[in-house]
Amino acid sequence: MPQGSSHRPHQVAVIVDEGTNPFEVGVATELFGLPRPELGLPGPLYEVTLCAPAPEIRMNHGFFTLTGVSGLDAVDGTDTLVVPGRPDNVVPRVPAVLDAIRRAHARGARVMSFCTGTFALAEAGLLDGRRAATHWRWADSFRRLHPKVLLEPDVLFVDDGDLLTAAGSAAALDLGLYVWRRDHGAEIANHVSRRLVFASHRDGGQRQFVERPVPDVRDESLAPLLEWAQERLGEPLTVADLAARARVSPATLHRRFRAQLGTTPLAWLTGERVALACRLIERGEERLDVVAARSGLGTAANLRNRLRRVTGLSPSAYRRRFGAGGGEALVS
Repeated sequence: MPQGSSHRPHQVAVIVDEGTNPFEVGVATELFGLPRPELGLPGPLYEVTLCAPAPEIRMNHGFFTLTGVSGLDAVDGTDTLVVPGRPDNVVPRVPAVLDAIRRAHARGARVMSFCTGTFALAEAGLLDGRRAATHWRWADSFRRLHPKVLLEPDVLFVDDGDLLTAAGSAAALDLGLYVWRRDHGAEIANHVSRRLVFASHRDGGQRQFVERPVPDVRDESLAPLLEWAQERLGEPLTVADLAARARVSPATLHRRFRAQLGTTPLAWLTGERVALACRLIERGEERLDVVAARSGLGTAANLRNRLRRVTGLSPSAYRRRFGAGGGEALVS
């Protein structure tokens, strides 16, 4: 049974500060605050509380004014704290916001930032010596202000244990779906991503979004090829097969994957196969060789290696954590 299904909902608090980006607040409430009857569970897995340092908060550029939300003491009962970004990153946060972030972290809460919310975590002193991500546009500014933070400029998000940081507003969706997957497994995360009409996992990093000259001729979208391949993951597909389907050379296909997805064809194919293997395990398939064959990973040994590399778990440990059938071991 997925984690949390037999316990109280996981409590998520979202700090709304002066100038906060409303899109990222919306991402947090969309991800963690909506009822999800399609999951068929007896109750919600998450509950969201919005909190602010003042009874009335003007959000980004004054487009919205937020009222009627909890005070910052709401963070004292939260399991996960979300800190959205704002555009004025060099303006210090109010001390009460920083104190609330520090209190939540010191108490053991998981702390997540979206986009430039990383600046708030760094200003609160949480990120010195820790890995983090922020939007590529403000990476140089972040390094100047917070040189002790181990900034990773080319990724969509960073999971550094109890501190998770997303590189941009849309990357907040990537990080949120990753948290769903980490907390409750790939099957439930896929339900959430389908409702969002958003990829449950995007390979590559934010380097693909950095401003660059527009080519004279745009490459064709990879979407039809990806859909075709996803329907055939159990077949012995190779990069050459993908190139032949796209009617391009393997070198051209490689360039298109790099440009559009920020990854290689082989890495994308392997990632999709691991995701399929996770779903098969969650749905109750107990035979390791069957999971390996149906996901296209070939052998039980390769499945073990790939699953551990992606999830940090062996197939049996993954099934105990996320599988529908409980704790029985997978068999070869």
